[in-house]
Amino acid sequence: MSLAGKISIEIGVRATAAKWFNLFSTQLHHVQNITDRVHKTKLHHGDDWHHSESIKHWTYVIDGKVTTCHESIESIDEENKRVTFKIYGEEIDHQFNLFKVILHVVDKEHGGAVVKWVVEYERVAEEVHPPYGYIEYFHKCTVDIDAHLLKA
Repeated sequence: MSLAGKISIEIGVRATAAKWFNLFSTQLHHVQNITDRVHKTKLHHGDDWHHSESIKHWTYVIDGKVTTCHESIESIDEENKRVTFKIYGEEIDHQFNLFKVILHVVDKEHGGAVVKWVVEYERVAEEVHPPYGYIEYFHKCTVDIDAHLLKA
């Protein structure tokens, strides 16, 4: 069995793709104030939250367990409204050789958008389970964030 994999979820939302993309590409530091699933985040290295060399430290809950990680932006594709994040450090490196999160948002024809979260990973061993808890986490965060963006 392969240690590499990809899991994803697509969620219809009412806010526009532009609002979603703007939040994750230029206002990432606000996410901790929008959803209670993120307990805390801070700039660990660098001066700009959205520079590819900046490193953020996140504390959040996955599968009922407080988890911490480091995150950096690998790429921002403005034309396709896609942001790729590299996740590593602390608990992540003990379980995964590779862990990326991709956010891709697309406007729907009659208003709103579709938010697609993709987790690309490579487990360090067969005993490590695929990170399915992240899909539930992204689903819950998406609901909270969409409600916030509709008020904004």
